[in-house]
Amino acid sequence: MSDDYDSSFEGDSFRPPGCRAKGLKIPSHKDPLLRTRSGPSHGSGLPSRADMNDLSCQSLGQILRYHQSSLTAYDRHKILVNQYLLYHPGATTQLQRDSSRDVRDMDVVRAHHQFLWEAGDDTSSWQKALAKKYFDKLFKEYCICDLSRYKENKVGLRWRTQQEVEEGKGQFRCGEKRCGADTQLTSWEMNFVYTERGVKKNALVKLRLCNLCSPRLNHCKQRKQAKKRKRLKEPSQFSGETGTVEADDTKRRKTDMADTGPADTIAADTADTATAEESHWKKPLVLPDDRSRDEQFEEYLDDLLL
Repeated sequence: MSDDYDSSFEGDSFRPPGCRAKGLKIPSHKDPLLRTRSGPSHGSGLPSRADMNDLSCQSLGQILRYHQSSLTAYDRHKILVNQYLLYHPGATTQLQRDSSRDVRDMDVVRAHHQFLWEAGDDTSSWQKALAKKYFDKLFKEYCICDLSRYKENKVGLRWRTQQEVEEGKGQFRCGEKRCGADTQLTSWEMNFVYTERGVKKNALVKLRLCNLCSPRLNHCKQRKQAKKRKRLKEPSQFSGETGTVEADDTKRRKTDMADTGPADTIAADTADTATAEESHWKKPLVLPDDRSRDEQFEEYLDDLLL
């Protein structure tokens, strides 16, 4: 019955193999608690503090292994991480990766952005190709301006994004980035002179500003107010040729009528009249408008985008 009450933590690690099965005792020279000390005596033959620490660590390790053997790998991982954070505070800073060189797509666009791209600009690298692709997505009819430094005669300009176009920013609302006025807007033309990568450039841009922001734009220099330009109607290229063809048809018809008799003339006139009446009802209704559809559409866009 004594074998049923055997304990797993009573010092099995110090017994030689086969000791328990044969009923042998543990040799005193192998048990650190019973080992005789050769150094100077500090008491009545008690074991040293180092031996006690080693035995306590071994017994604690056996207990931990026993409890962790019933846990899953993830639970053991959480226990070890919690113990590491508890007994080693501040050590996790060494595990953080260096994020100083991390670059986002928007950072690449800002680094390689150009106010205007030309056909001969180099886009061989993927960074420049990405910046060029972003530039193609912008709307370049009106600009958004920054007038915070207007007293120094410095104005910041950029093109509009799709969200700003849908909201009407810069066209139906004031183009100053901090202003949201939508009444009494004025269109201005400005020769924007800027320096880009050490090269001085200029571009003619349009702005829509309210009555409060317009004086700021013209604080140091009077800008030119944009006006609606009238489109000149182009003369028809085939007007002269059409008149010549019609005159030739008239002469040919008169010659044919002179050659034929009166009966043939009356029959031909009757047939032409019937054909003209039938074709008149088959044709769609034509409104009396001298302008073509393209000219009307372009005039509508000019009024809308001015």
